[in-house]
Amino acid sequence: MSRPHTFTPPPCAHAHQLRTPRGDFAVLDASPPGAVRGTALLLPGYMGSKEDFMALLEPLSSAGFRIVAVDGRGQYESDGTDRQEDYAQDELARDVLAQATALGDGGAGTVHLLGHSLGGQIARASVLLDVSPFRSLTLMSSGPAEVVEAQQLKVKVLSDALATLSMARVWDAMRALDPPEEAATANGEALRRRWLRHRPAQLIATGRQLVTEPDRVAGLAALPLPVHVLSGERDDTWPVPLLDEMARRLGAHRTRIAGAEHSPNTDRPEQTAAAIAAFWDSL
Repeated sequence: MSRPHTFTPPPCAHAHQLRTPRGDFAVLDASPPGAVRGTALLLPGYMGSKEDFMALLEPLSSAGFRIVAVDGRGQYESDGTDRQEDYAQDELARDVLAQATALGDGGAGTVHLLGHSLGGQIARASVLLDVSPFRSLTLMSSGPAEVVEAQQLKVKVLSDALATLSMARVWDAMRALDPPEEAATANGEALRRRWLRHRPAQLIATGRQLVTEPDRVAGLAALPLPVHVLSGERDDTWPVPLLDEMARRLGAHRTRIAGAEHSPNTDRPEQTAAAIAAFWDSL
């Protein structure tokens, strides 16, 4: 999961509930200082939340874009159920379509969509259901199909634990495995509070999606939608050469962020924001 350096929004952003026909979703909404040049919807990854994009809000809004980072259903501050079937990928994709419609003022092709890791899979599923609300798609550290075998094993161990243990006990077990520099992170208590508010059913269902996702690149390539594949220069979830090849298959714009790994949004936020804004500007 991404580890945001703060859970406090910058002055340009405010937290509120985005109302849609499919329910209300917790968002961080950042407005530009002047005219709005575009609107973007940002989807976080597995075990993450809207706060994973906190360091991108100010530079992207300063570039003229309204930035809305969202907690999906059952993530952190968005409500959810205890039924795994409610987190099927199609259900989550339809949530994104409802969010995009709420942000797009009814206009077609107006929302830039960005998904990080699991969020990229959900973003892809959304545009494959209905591409009309979207101006572009950015896949951040999100590959063509299932995660690598080592990550599949981690997800299975976590899902087995979630089926039998409390969220608090699972958190303690995960933290016991952290290297010392991560265990001592300054916002550790905020990360713990976030974890405890996730729905276990959401984590189990979306974890299953990460390890079973088929290759849907051909379907995405057939859509009339500009795509940006962005990653760090190293990635332990989808190998960077695999992301390079996916970009080639998509005919997509490709960016590697130097010094970043699976979460360029928190590893190198200024460089990541500049690359995202440059892609949107090119359209």
